[in-house]
Amino acid sequence: MTQPAIRYELLHTCKQTGARLGIVHTPHGSFETPAFMPVGTQATVKTMSPEELKEMNAGIILSNTYHLWLRPGNDIVKEAGGLHKFMNWDRPILTDSGGFQVFSLSQFRKIEEEGVHFRNHLNGDKLFLSPEKAMEIQNDLGSDIMMAFDECPPYPATYDYMLKSVDRTTRWAKRCKEAHARPEEQGLFGIIQGGEYEELRRRSAEALVELDFPGYAIGGLSVGEPKDVMNQVLEFTTPLMPTNKPRYLMGVGSPDSLIDGAIRGIDMFDCVLPTRIARNGTLMTSEGRLVVKNAKYARDFGPIDPNCDCYTCKNYSRAYVRHLIRTEETFGIRLTSYHNLHFLLKLMEQVREAIREDRLGDFREEFFEKYGFNGPNAKNF
Repeated sequence: MTQPAIRYELLHTCKQTGARLGIVHTPHGSFETPAFMPVGTQATVKTMSPEELKEMNAGIILSNTYHLWLRPGNDIVKEAGGLHKFMNWDRPILTDSGGFQVFSLSQFRKIEEEGVHFRNHLNGDKLFLSPEKAMEIQNDLGSDIMMAFDECPPYPATYDYMLKSVDRTTRWAKRCKEAHARPEEQGLFGIIQGGEYEELRRRSAEALVELDFPGYAIGGLSVGEPKDVMNQVLEFTTPLMPTNKPRYLMGVGSPDSLIDGAIRGIDMFDCVLPTRIARNGTLMTSEGRLVVKNAKYARDFGPIDPNCDCYTCKNYSRAYVRHLIRTEETFGIRLTSYHNLHFLLKLMEQVREAIREDRLGDFREEFFEKYGFNGPNAKNF
């Protein structure tokens, strides 16, 4: 029997919280979990080189099927020898299915059983994406982990709407599995939907677990619901997921949610947050968020974060970074992006260490206190 493309190895369960320390093995190497995946939408993590991502210990990155299908085209990526060769990244890559972009970027869309009709957000052309097409594109891209094509319902949605959506997502997941051409080289994850309805999350999880995917994601969160609702959904959803397979929470990347997600049994996270907020000069530091454009930093010649050992903090001052961001210099965005990505990847190292030492609950308390998440008007991103 051939070795599955994706294999999860559980190393330790935190006695204090139940969080999992593990390793995901892929055709392009292994990465430790819980892991944060930087997002490389257009086959690049904005302004960062692959070498810089390795410097900050990124074990896996994410790329977007929808965007690469439109530009440069999956045929061109395939001709280049796949995404790894195309972008010169030899570590694992996860690709999303394109579903989220179809539902969030397109003004016009029509959902049918066959798939989704929508307009290209770049030029208005009519396009059609189905489970089969999403598999074909991802097979061409050659990612290590690919995602099933799911319906991304709006938040909030009624129970009846969500029920229909969950059942369609299950039928589409089945079609994805049948259309997936290279299961021994690429692992296909199913996506559990169901909004905030416990009964529907259970229905979705049970149907997908029966299809026996090598990993499972929780979709439909981080779409505008309050944090406590997200945590509640995780509390009743993760126990429904197999313990011997990776669990991925899609689109989540604020420091508090990474810690809270790990405590609730999540292994993988992704989000554009660190690079998106970096572009307007918002930085994550060990003592909370810092908006470097603020006037008070004009003559501040200290580092962004005195407790950070990243390239930006070791070499440049708040005053200099502020100047670059205010003058819209690309180098400023590179420095802020580097720092934010380094911060989150370092945070995940600390989370893994805390799990290993059975003290993730204590670590959460210390981190939240220092970061300012416990205050009455705690700022979030």
